[in-house]
Amino acid sequence: MNYLRIAGMAAALAMATACSSQQAGSPKGPVEVGYVTLTSGDATLSSELTGRITATIKAEVRPQVDGVIRKRLFTEGSYVRAGQQLYQIDPRSYSASRDQIAAQIESAKATLQAANAKADRYRTLVGSEAVSQQDIDDAIATAKQAKASLNQYQANLRAANLNIEFTRVLAPISGRIGRSNFTPGALVTANQTAALATIQQLDPVFVDITQSSAQLLRLRRELADGDVIPASTSVTLILEDGTKYPLPGKLEFSEVDVDEDSGTVTLRARFPNPQGILLPGMFVRVETPQAVIPNAVMVPQQGISRDAKGNGTALVVDKNNKVVLRTVTTAEAVGNKWVATAGLKAGDRLIIEGTDKVKPGDTVKAVKVKIGG
Repeated sequence: MNYLRIAGMAAALAMATACSSQQAGSPKGPVEVGYVTLTSGDATLSSELTGRITATIKAEVRPQVDGVIRKRLFTEGSYVRAGQQLYQIDPRSYSASRDQIAAQIESAKATLQAANAKADRYRTLVGSEAVSQQDIDDAIATAKQAKASLNQYQANLRAANLNIEFTRVLAPISGRIGRSNFTPGALVTANQTAALATIQQLDPVFVDITQSSAQLLRLRRELADGDVIPASTSVTLILEDGTKYPLPGKLEFSEVDVDEDSGTVTLRARFPNPQGILLPGMFVRVETPQAVIPNAVMVPQQGISRDAKGNGTALVVDKNNKVVLRTVTTAEAVGNKWVATAGLKAGDRLIIEGTDKVKPGDTVKAVKVKIGG
């Protein structure tokens, strides 16, 4: 009796297992995948290049006369205006020279007056036997020599006044002045190589950017072939801490020479700097638009994979909801998308979710999804 009971239980278990196997083998329906519909439009190709900030105008303040500095009349690091006095050099020796020359002028004027009177008197005696012609010529020559001496002294006086003016060292430009390299009591000379201080104009500033000559040649070739069109000259600055500078800059020019050591050319951009955030010498990165590809097909990067040979591939859903494999050629990346140059076109439904669940030829349930960027 126990034997019969065991046999019945075994039969029931076999039937349950068979039913479970039938249910497991039953079809589940098409796999669900997410897709985006590709569109075309103008794509701006940009390069992220390194650069260094420089002042738009830089002036080194140097003395134009010899002397001892008596006063420093500015605060280091402050903003100074063109024509503002920065230093006072002791003017006493130059004042004494000016006074001496002024006295020489008075003497020369008296000499000239006497020489002119004598020459005029001799001219009235022309034709008489009172004076010879030689005496008359000598008197006229002496008057001319006295006039020349007076002119020379007057020129010396202007130079002396200029030297006194140069003892007041003025700012040649407006801008931010750095530290003073000389203190009151220091002896300075007109021909010294060391600057008293340096003034830099920091609003706006320049950013000197380096780009490889190979990139520049390729870009120019594409522009010449008509594959791309020139981009705008507006550029974006990324600071050393990774934040974006809020104000856009503008490309000014590019060098015509290639650096022999690095194989690069220099581009120069101008950025407004009203808050003084950008300082000379800072290293920055610059997002520089290079060119615009018209009617480019933009492909989300997650929709592109690589085969064993490194070729780009993509899965698309055709009108019958079947998966089709495409071999894709891509150019540069723009943000989080590739620019597809072959293999995909506007209107294609590109699978970006569930690619690991399907293979070419499968029928799928395609669901449209949204992506950022």
